[in-house]
Amino acid sequence: MIKKHLLPLMLLLLNTYFAQAQIVQEVCPGVFKITLGKPDTFTPERFREELPQVSALRQLPAGKLPFNLTDIKINFNPRGTIIELPLSGDEQLYGFGLQMGSFRQNRLRKVPVVNDYPSNDLGYSHAPVPYYVSNKGYAVLVNTAKYTTFYCGGNQPKQGGPASKNNSSDTTKLTVQDLYNSTATSAGNMLVDIPGVNGIEIFVFAGPDMLTAVQRYNLFSGGGAMPPLWALGIKYRVKADFKDTDVYKTTDYFRKKQLPISVIGLEPRWQTAAYPCSFAWNPDFFPYPAKFIAQLKSQGYQVNLWEHAFVSSSSPIYQALLPQSGNYLAFNGLVPDFASAKGRDIFAQYHQDKLVDIGISGFKLDECDNSDLRFGSARWSFPELSQFPSGIDGERMHQVFGLLYQKTIYNIYKKLNQRTLLDVRSSGALAAPYPAALYSDTYDHAQYVEQISNTGFSGLLWSPEVRESSSFKELARRSQTAILSAQTLYNSWYLQNPPWLQFDRDKNNKGILLPDAEQNEATIKKLLNFRMQLIPYLYEAFHKYQQDGYPVFRALVMDYPSDEHVFEVANEYMIGKSLLAAPIVGGADTRDVYLPSGNWYNFNTNEKYTGGKSYRVNFKLDDIPLFVKEGTILPLAAPIQFTDNKTVFHLTCSVYGKKVDNAYLFEDDGISFNYLNAKCNNIELTIDGAKVKMKRKGTYVQKRYVIDRTTIIP
Repeated sequence: MIKKHLLPLMLLLLNTYFAQAQIVQEVCPGVFKITLGKPDTFTPERFREELPQVSALRQLPAGKLPFNLTDIKINFNPRGTIIELPLSGDEQLYGFGLQMGSFRQNRLRKVPVVNDYPSNDLGYSHAPVPYYVSNKGYAVLVNTAKYTTFYCGGNQPKQGGPASKNNSSDTTKLTVQDLYNSTATSAGNMLVDIPGVNGIEIFVFAGPDMLTAVQRYNLFSGGGAMPPLWALGIKYRVKADFKDTDVYKTTDYFRKKQLPISVIGLEPRWQTAAYPCSFAWNPDFFPYPAKFIAQLKSQGYQVNLWEHAFVSSSSPIYQALLPQSGNYLAFNGLVPDFASAKGRDIFAQYHQDKLVDIGISGFKLDECDNSDLRFGSARWSFPELSQFPSGIDGERMHQVFGLLYQKTIYNIYKKLNQRTLLDVRSSGALAAPYPAALYSDTYDHAQYVEQISNTGFSGLLWSPEVRESSSFKELARRSQTAILSAQTLYNSWYLQNPPWLQFDRDKNNKGILLPDAEQNEATIKKLLNFRMQLIPYLYEAFHKYQQDGYPVFRALVMDYPSDEHVFEVANEYMIGKSLLAAPIVGGADTRDVYLPSGNWYNFNTNEKYTGGKSYRVNFKLDDIPLFVKEGTILPLAAPIQFTDNKTVFHLTCSVYGKKVDNAYLFEDDGISFNYLNAKCNNIELTIDGAKVKMKRKGTYVQKRYVIDRTTIIP
């Protein structure tokens, strides 16, 4: 038996041993791994599906860090692992995944833990990532699936010597807020607390600037996601109890009114059981699934199915998954062991044979986060103490469950050489290659905009879906945000009619439409048509994301890391290289917009603004809340209702300013992974006098782009 008085000495000797054994490796260009002790078996990096894009990493500027890697301290104690990373006093910190309620993370205590209803600024999230990025030009990933706490500066260790005169205040506090207000200062290092582990890996991504550091993170993950062309259109989820005949009525309405809807999503009732899931078609609602899908595809629609991963005893895969699942249930269904290749294979093979092979183009992967940790009554998911055949426990499984669920479904399509875009309610670290847009049951519009900015730091995509609203004005404002995001989605799972015809839920379901429904429809149609016009620009931006790790949607601070005016700007964001989005939330018709250095144009009026200033700007309900950077060639397509393998985009190229940079387009079949084998074209757009011309380079034969006209905007 070890005597208690010897325990501190033994821990000191243990720390000394591990400090000597600390290993630092440059595992990819500009990516450094620090290893101490024996790392966990189940980590995000070990579950990574795609290999790092080493050739693309080599093309980035030489890596640079504002500190020495030896300044990172790792210690073990009876609690677990403690990491201390250097911070400077003027450093601005961001990241931690899909964060709600916070943007700049300085001086906060962040606990990036998966939770089905994120709130406040603690870090609970649908997509927690133990990772942060600094405007000083680097990013850090702590490679763990344990529940981890980050203290983002402000914690001062005690000092020896005489007592400081400034460590207390003689001022009497007269309010509770003043009494408990944080005393954290801007000084102090990043502290990371990982209970229950005695080994860790840390990945450090060098800049030299903030955007390059994020590119390295995305490329190390395997490169950004590349969705199919059709996924850049509009998705509409129908009411949960719709039968095939109800769906036909809705899709016929869209085509009759020339509303550009590309994807139809079916909600839970398509199955014989949904909580938990059977994954078997409900014959009373969809008696001929293959015929139903074929009918919709003949009208230009893709079909997406809602599900979650918990398996009903009535499911055809129940018996096969019984030994390949956790020892506790969720929603009274089996929890597949997605950490096991065998568990993933059983789940995936059924989906391929029964659903994908008859034409299902994607899935909505629901409930793959944890039940709400804010309330003791929230108990629908499996407990953290669960055990799985692979050896992973419930805590770590919760943190990676959404990632592994995406991996399981995505690999079906990849094996079939088909691209997809999934909906998912949980994700995590190193998820950039997965074509999956996050969503949430929360519905705060301001937070939905903020999350577009936040996800760009962490290799994630976010869908600020539109449901019902308190007014048509709110619905239009939410639609303006949706068309300027990774996925434009209307979720009408409890609405009989589209929400622009009646925003009130009860009246909608009774068929009582708004008196100005037709006018509202025209407003929404204009917004949706702009989304379809933007597809060529977005497709190129996603190609750059896949190839170079360059985030499509990102906060202004990533492009302007030294501009203190954007350090806390989360309600504006960049789209690609040249567009700045500034949605309006709430009931106002105007908002303040800060435009960074350079000159910018209001997309709606072509009014020119000098950067480095804030402006009060008005946007009507059918306007596009967008600014274009001077020097841009912006290719916009004539609106179409959907895309297919024969689609040709007829472009109007708007040229903003006199000194113009070349622009680019990406051309391929739009649906397969053949572009990875060079079956594609890269198109360069150049200004020649008063016209924009195209120069193709590549082997793809079909021409998807034709320039109809050029507009010069001085």
